[in-house]
Amino acid sequence: MKNNLFTNSFKTIGSMRIDNNNLNEINSDSYKPFIKVMYLPEGGHIQMDFTDHYTESPALFFISPNQVFKIKSAFAKSGYFIYYNRDFYCVQLHDEEVGCDGLLFNNVNNMPLTLVPEHELSFVENVFTEIESEFISQDTEQEEMLRAYLKQLMIKATRLWKQQHLGSVLADEINDSNTFRKFTRLVDAHYKRKHTVADYADLMLITPKTLAHKFKKMNLPAPNEVIKDRIMLEAKRLLVHSSMSAKEVAYTLGYDDPAYFSRLFLAKTGESPSGFKTKFLAKSDNINSCHLSVA
Repeated sequence: MKNNLFTNSFKTIGSMRIDNNNLNEINSDSYKPFIKVMYLPEGGHIQMDFTDHYTESPALFFISPNQVFKIKSAFAKSGYFIYYNRDFYCVQLHDEEVGCDGLLFNNVNNMPLTLVPEHELSFVENVFTEIESEFISQDTEQEEMLRAYLKQLMIKATRLWKQQHLGSVLADEINDSNTFRKFTRLVDAHYKRKHTVADYADLMLITPKTLAHKFKKMNLPAPNEVIKDRIMLEAKRLLVHSSMSAKEVAYTLGYDDPAYFSRLFLAKTGESPSGFKTKFLAKSDNINSCHLSVA
């Protein structure tokens, strides 16, 4: 399957179709450093971190650099895979210009999936088709055209994500959606060292009580839970995908008392760090053994 690629100085963007023949390549570590967008038709199965997603209808997935994912089943129709680096397109830098606020990659619900309604299918599929065609054209201003199509996709997906995961809570300015956006970005940037709501309230120049009130008004999880959930997600990643011990993970995430960290992990997940790691790896081994037996 052809891998389209554009590079200019430090800027890179590439695309390819997703089908039965290249799942191993896409699942490999080759694209780990890149930001990734995937369009999967119905019938797909993808594991994002520690959650399985099944596409009962076409869906878009947005994957951050170094985030762990695996497409676990093929589908009758081919999908699309786009990867690019921050030099080519950065959500934060282009935020005001395109109205794309990073919700697709970092959000309080840890939900990377955006369903594509039937009435939007032609728009989304056409954007991917145009991106493919632009790679082939080799015309002048190719970089700007590719970025323009990517922006269209991000804007459309962000609107759909808000409708599907937040309903109308961000539609009204009274809900102060800027607070929501800023907080989620700050948590993703500082969760390894800043663990309290007060830490982030200070960065945002508001009181912890005001921050909590704004989140409650938007029907969102409490800020403290958002912080803990982000820390626990990274803890799970490090436990499963690195050779770190639970104590080393605790230190990496800014906890000087590993025992306290273990109690926090147990309270949030229902398992000890070592118990979670053992259970997850055993489950993965069983799945892999089943796949080998079938093959």
